[in-house]
Amino acid sequence: MTKESFELKTEFIDLLQLLKATGYASTGGEAKMMVDDALVSVNGEPESRKRRKLRVGDEVNVDNQILIELIAS
Repeated sequence: MTKESFELKTEFIDLLQLLKATGYASTGGEAKMMVDDALVSVNGEPESRKRRKLRVGDEVNVDNQILIELIAS
Protein backbone atom coordinates (compact mmCIF):
# COMPACT_ATOMS: atom_id res chain seq x y z
CA MET A 1 0.00 0.00 0.00
CA THR A 2 1.24 3.46 -0.91
CA LYS A 3 1.12 6.02 1.89
CA GLU A 4 1.19 9.75 1.33
CA SER A 5 0.36 12.97 3.12
CA PHE A 6 -1.86 15.80 1.94
CA GLU A 7 -1.21 19.22 3.42
CA LEU A 8 -4.48 20.85 4.38
CA LYS A 9 -4.35 24.65 4.12
CA THR A 10 -7.97 25.25 5.20
CA GLU A 11 -10.15 23.91 8.02
CA PHE A 12 -11.51 21.09 5.85
CA ILE A 13 -11.71 19.69 2.31
CA ASP A 14 -14.55 17.76 0.70
CA LEU A 15 -13.86 14.13 -0.16
CA LEU A 16 -14.40 14.72 -3.90
CA GLN A 17 -12.08 17.73 -3.85
CA LEU A 18 -9.37 15.65 -2.15
CA LEU A 19 -9.60 12.90 -4.75
CA LYS A 20 -9.21 15.47 -7.52
CA ALA A 21 -6.46 17.46 -5.74
CA THR A 22 -4.35 14.34 -5.21
CA GLY A 23 -4.80 13.25 -8.83
CA TYR A 24 -6.54 9.96 -8.06
CA ALA A 25 -9.61 11.27 -9.90
CA SER A 26 -9.19 13.50 -12.92
CA THR A 27 -12.75 14.83 -12.86
CA GLY A 28 -15.57 15.30 -10.38
CA GLY A 29 -17.55 12.62 -12.20
CA GLU A 30 -14.73 10.13 -11.82
CA ALA A 31 -14.44 10.96 -8.10
CA LYS A 32 -18.20 10.44 -7.66
CA MET A 33 -17.98 7.04 -9.36
CA MET A 34 -15.15 6.00 -7.04
CA VAL A 35 -17.29 6.82 -4.00
CA ASP A 36 -20.42 5.22 -5.52
CA ASP A 37 -18.43 2.04 -6.28
CA ALA A 38 -17.33 1.85 -2.61
CA LEU A 39 -13.65 2.26 -3.46
CA VAL A 40 -13.10 4.90 -0.76
CA SER A 41 -13.03 4.63 3.02
CA VAL A 42 -12.34 7.27 5.65
CA ASN A 43 -10.70 6.36 8.95
CA GLY A 44 -11.28 2.67 8.24
CA GLU A 45 -15.02 2.99 7.51
CA PRO A 46 -16.60 2.78 4.04
CA GLU A 47 -17.67 6.27 2.96
CA SER A 48 -20.66 7.00 0.73
CA ARG A 49 -20.97 10.75 1.40
CA LYS A 50 -19.39 12.55 -1.53
CA ARG A 51 -19.24 15.87 0.31
CA ARG A 52 -17.78 14.39 3.51
CA LYS A 53 -15.70 17.09 5.17
CA LEU A 54 -12.20 15.86 5.91
CA ARG A 55 -10.00 17.47 8.55
CA VAL A 56 -6.43 17.18 9.80
CA GLY A 57 -5.83 13.67 11.15
CA ASP A 58 -8.31 11.92 8.84
CA GLU A 59 -7.04 9.05 6.71
CA VAL A 60 -8.54 8.24 3.31
CA ASN A 61 -8.04 4.83 1.76
CA VAL A 62 -8.48 4.56 -2.00
CA ASP A 63 -9.17 1.07 -3.36
CA ASN A 64 -7.10 -0.52 -0.55
CA GLN A 65 -4.00 0.64 -2.45
CA ILE A 66 -3.41 4.24 -1.37
CA LEU A 67 -3.60 5.74 2.11
CA ILE A 68 -3.77 9.53 2.26
CA GLU A 69 -3.21 11.18 5.63
CA LEU A 70 -4.33 14.78 6.05
CA ILE A 71 -1.76 16.91 7.84
CA ALA A 72 -1.66 20.56 8.91
CA SER A 73 0.20 23.06 6.75
